[in-house]
Amino acid sequence: MDGAPDSAVLAQIVLHHRVEQFYIAEAELLDTRRFREWLALLDADIRYWMPVACNREMGRWDGEYTKEGTDLNWFDEGKFELEQRVEQIMTGLHWAEEPVSRTSHMVANLRVAEADDGLIDAHCRFFIYRNRNETETDFFVGKRRDRLRPEGDSFKIAAREIFLDQSVLQAKNLTLFF
Repeated sequence: MDGAPDSAVLAQIVLHHRVEQFYIAEAELLDTRRFREWLALLDADIRYWMPVACNREMGRWDGEYTKEGTDLNWFDEGKFELEQRVEQIMTGLHWAEEPVSRTSHMVANLRVAEADDGLIDAHCRFFIYRNRNETETDFFVGKRRDRLRPEGDSFKIAAREIFLDQSVLQAKNLTLFF
């Protein structure tokens, strides 16, 4: 059949759809506070990293975000630290999450590519709305770069790099997950 997509194009469409559905399911876990189930999506050796955004002069964007291993970061955690954060929230005694936040995670502009090492590179934009108490409302907007490890019909998140567009955070805390 002339004009029909070839198998490589179809495989890319299927992969894109699978990753998109994975992210939708991940957002649902986070927004319904099923944090322990969310932890199961993380690879044992995950790196969860979020540098700080810095304002730079026009054309000098090489230092727009703090550097890995040398500068201060909002997060540079592994699975153990993420598990500890979840357990602290789940105690019900976490001052920054009592009462617990209400969140809505949205993901858009997804780009997916297979990497040479068998992992999947997924880049997207995100918007997270958070509300606590009657008057605390926060918006987090940015970009994410994930490395996904295929596992059966799903994936494990092997690495997550989070780049906030805000250089100054108005939020009282960063207890949510991106």
